Amino acid sequence: MKNIINYLRHRHDTALLGASFILLILAMINPTLPLPHNIYNYLLVADISQSMNTVDTTIDNKPASRMAYTQYMMRNVISTLPCGTKVSIGLFVGASIAALYTPIEVCKNYSSIEDTIDHLDWRSGWSGNSRLRESMLSIAKTIRGFPEPAQVVFFTDGEEAPRLHVFNTRDLSNFQGGDGWLLVGIGSSKGTPIPKLDEHNQLIGYWAGDSFALQPGIAQISEANIGTRNDSVANSESDRYLSKLDEEYLKSLAKEVHGQYVRGDNIQNLSSAMSTQKPARRAVAPYDLQLILASLAGLILIIAYLPKHPANELRIFLTKWKSKAS
Repeated sequence: MKNIINYLRHRHDTALLGASFILLILAMINPTLPLPHNIYNYLLVADISQSMNTVDTTIDNKPASRMAYTQYMMRNVISTLPCGTKVSIGLFVGASIAALYTPIEVCKNYSSIEDTIDHLDWRSGWSGNSRLRESMLSIAKTIRGFPEPAQVVFFTDGEEAPRLHVFNTRDLSNFQGGDGWLLVGIGSSKGTPIPKLDEHNQLIGYWAGDSFALQPGIAQISEANIGTRNDSVANSESDRYLSKLDEEYLKSLAKEVHGQYVRGDNIQNLSSAMSTQKPARRAVAPYDLQLILASLAGLILIIAYLPKHPANELRIFLTKWKSKAS
């Protein structure tokens, strides 16, 4: 044993190569270290109402609908989430939301979550209206049914259809369910007509301004008829209803439910806002050491092939280079 130690002391390159080899073997075993860290669960809610078909966003400098942009942002979000995070996808339309499944682990189920996002479609909607304030209560009820707490990230343009007035505006002053929720604004601040599509997703016209007219009296506050939208189509360009991202409303709504608002035009800003949300819980979980061990092995391998006196070697090289140049 003593002879081996003396040999390695005089053969640094052999010792370093041996250490690198051992670290690579350990990396292949993939050891873990139990460490306490925050566990995050998310319910990513997509507004699939027909205003989300409006084309006023861009993806890779190409025009895209709000729905397509929501899908783009969702895919980016799940690709940045660390393993151990759990995610559910929810749909919003009418006055309620539907979670497609309880939160599932993002790494083991990445392809399934991505497939769900790819198939988001306005035709999955069960109502023709969009009652955003009403949905806050539905989201809170849905989350209470999950096995463990989850934070909400709600992608929407803030469009209320029909428009709100004194009789149909839900009072959220005593709202209890939304601490830390994130409302993500999708769309442009410039008014753009909403396309009206048939069941085959073909354009048949644009929604008329009358489609968003306020309904009188009891019809507007009836649970059976809460926000039935006029089904008319614009006959001319001047008749079209122009939809835009309602940021002021979303900021106000976020404040009412004790959440926050972020404009969904930048994945970095969205990720930063999500990082400030409260974790579902804090637990001891295995921390993967594979990357650290492999990186150390690579670093030691580089050091093994460096000259013993790199400063002297560099000085000699520069001296020779100068003599040749002169």
